[in-house]
Amino acid sequence: MRSVVRGKWGWAVLLAVPVILVVACRGPEVDSTPGPVTVRVAPVLAGEDQAPLRFAGVVRSRQRAELTFQVSGTLQERPAELGQAVQPGDLLARLQNPQLVPARDSARARVRETDAQLRQADQEYQRAQTLRERGVLSEQDLEQLQARRDALEAARGTARAALAEAEQLLREGELRAPFVGTVEAVLAEPGEFVAAGQPVLRVSSPQGLEVEVRIPESLRTSLSPGDEVPVWRVMERNSESLTGVVTEVGRGSRRGELYPLVVSLSESPSLAPGVSVEIGVRRARSDALAVPVLAVLRSAEGPAVLRVRDGVAQRVPVLVQQLAGEQVLVYADDLEAGDQVVYAGLSRVLSGDRVEVLP
Repeated sequence: MRSVVRGKWGWAVLLAVPVILVVACRGPEVDSTPGPVTVRVAPVLAGEDQAPLRFAGVVRSRQRAELTFQVSGTLQERPAELGQAVQPGDLLARLQNPQLVPARDSARARVRETDAQLRQADQEYQRAQTLRERGVLSEQDLEQLQARRDALEAARGTARAALAEAEQLLREGELRAPFVGTVEAVLAEPGEFVAAGQPVLRVSSPQGLEVEVRIPESLRTSLSPGDEVPVWRVMERNSESLTGVVTEVGRGSRRGELYPLVVSLSESPSLAPGVSVEIGVRRARSDALAVPVLAVLRSAEGPAVLRVRDGVAQRVPVLVQQLAGEQVLVYADDLEAGDQVVYAGLSRVLSGDRVEVLP
């Protein structure tokens, strides 16, 4: 009996071993649920909170002048040098024109001649009046002498005007500084022929700086003189912006052209004439929302964005209004400022997927 029992337990043990081996070989179960998709998000902005558009321009002096001669001739001398400080009335350049001095002398001679003729005519008229009172001279003769005297008075006025013109043209042969400033550019050298109206020198005042940029019609209507705008140096785009004040806004433009905008710049050691800057112009207030251009999905169902809430991507239909730089203005009933929308990783995400937002 004892040997039979021992045999039964032996078979039971042998039958149990394969079961244990099978269970051990199966191993732990593998979770087939996919993990979250990594994406990058950006905030939805209100229409008026979007970043300003930047327009490039070059700093210039607020008071500046390109000096030209009103007559043509050869540049005789140019005492002014590049970078030279000048005071009002300083001689900067002198022109030589062989016709100017003779024209002045001829005008002076004509004035002297008409003066002498007028004195003689006046004396004759005075004597004629005495003779007319005595009845020796007729009224007609007296009127003729008076008419001759009046004609000579008119001729003297014409001669004096011609003399003033000749003297003015002679003065136009000299360029003098119109204000306190610095010679910014020299555009002609002594010995060169200079035509009337051709720029010879450019003078600028160190007091006050400004910049002119060109903007579209959609931005012009949102600006007025006195408005403050941000200003950045092109070489220092990541630096803190300076402040500029709008002084002029163009009100007229040819078809298809941009409108001029002049901004007065505050004094800063980093700004000087010739420095490249960017002017920031904010868009007009709008009820639309601003999202990155890369965040807008286009499909057969229409444009949409993927909003992230509680780690889940949700498709939100939008109505695109217009592009605004790197952003686009949209309308959406189920979207508000402050929401987060996906702009990187869109090709891997579907509405309803769980996402992990990268910093």
